[in-house]
Order: sequence, then structure tokens, then C-alpha cells
Amino acid sequence: MTRPFKIPLSVLVVIHTPQLDVLLINRADSPGHWQSVTGSKDREDEPFEKTAAREVMEETGIDCAAGRLVDWNLENVYDIYPNYLHRYAPGVVRNREHVFGLTVPAGTPVTLNPREHTAYQWLTWRKAADTCFSPSNAEAILMLPEFI
Repeated sequence: MTRPFKIPLSVLVVIHTPQLDVLLINRADSPGHWQSVTGSKDREDEPFEKTAAREVMEETGIDCAAGRLVDWNLENVYDIYPNYLHRYAPGVVRNREHVFGLTVPAGTPVTLNPREHTAYQWLTWRKAADTCFSPSNAEAILMLPEFI
């Protein structure tokens, strides 16, 4: 069965505690690539908030109802990494990413989807920004104190 092409509209969700510890997850397809929760819309008309809640649940097992999901009203537009271009329709080379924050209590349990991620860690926000492989993800984490 052929998978449909990914929609180049996605979310980035910075999951953090009130103390500004940030959850990072390690990509299964790119060991050593630590990131926040990301994911594309399933349908063009899917609201970004719904995409964010779905991706958080799929990737971490965290229910957004257990925390506070906040739309940061920020978007990043970036070139899709060449090794991921095959997931998109021919000619699609840029993605638009909408940014959210999710505040959760310290000690919130994390259950990874092993097809997508192999490990997780909670880091201070500055250390998390230094650990991210994605510049837009690191930049969002560095902005975290502004959204608290």
C-alpha cells in the first residue's frame, strides 16, 4: 500500500514543565537527532491545534488535556531536509511549521511510539536548545521564557 504524500503544513510543540525543563525525543530514523514533538497535518483543513494534540499523543502518550496547550502564533518556513523530500509530492521543497507550547507537570509520564522515537530526556531549556538538531526547534526553545 502506498502512503499518501505528507502535507507541507506541520506543528512544532515544545513540551515543558513550569520550571522550564523541556522534553526532547530522539528520532528513530536519525539516531542522535533530538527534537520536540513535530508532525504534519493529516488533512489540509485539519486545525493546527488538532494536529498538535494528535502528534503529542502519538509521539509521547501525553494527553494535551493534562496540560496547557498554547498557540505561540509563530510560524517557521524552511527547506525540507533532502533525506525527507521523498515523503512529499514532487516539487514540494518547503514546509510551514506552526509553533505551540505545552506546559505539563514535572514528572509527567512519557510513552514513546517506538516506530518514531527511541529515547527521551528532560533538559533545562538552554541545554535543550543546545541539544536540538533543528535550528527552528532550538530557536523556539530559546523563546520559551517569553511565553510563560
